[in-house]
Amino acid sequence: MSSIILSRRGLLQLSGLAFVAGIAGCTTTPKLATTPSNAADETASALPLVNQLRAKNGLPPLSVDPHASAAAIFQAKRMASAGRMKHVMGMTDSFGARVKASGVALPAAENIASGQQSVDAVVTAWINSPHHLENMLGRYSGLGVAVAHNTSSKNLPYWAMVLSS
Repeated sequence: MSSIILSRRGLLQLSGLAFVAGIAGCTTTPKLATTPSNAADETASALPLVNQLRAKNGLPPLSVDPHASAAAIFQAKRMASAGRMKHVMGMTDSFGARVKASGVALPAAENIASGQQSVDAVVTAWINSPHHLENMLGRYSGLGVAVAHNTSSKNLPYWAMVLSS
């Protein structure tokens, strides 16, 4: 009888491992080259709004960081391509590694959003969110902001802001 229980237990363990491996295989990062999304660099439009906020709080202004802009474009396209708003997509994804690959100086922060139809609307949404506001008021010097739309699914806008040191 104990050999039957061990066999069932072993089978259950193997089934559990196979299930976990199957789920892990489903959480890959989408490939951007073949996805129907487009992106726009909105840093120039967002920068005055963010700098106005920082000035009201006695903080120095940010400047355009081309590396942060590239990282924001990449993240906005990634979210639009996947059709979901997430900082991390997949088990092996890493915010730090992703922004460093774009040349962003660390420490860095990221704000994301979806659905807002304008730069004003998305910056206002981030200002009204305590954690996002904290990022915008952080000790950063560079900024990149982008929006991307997935043309195959309702054209919903996905926004990314990357703040860099």
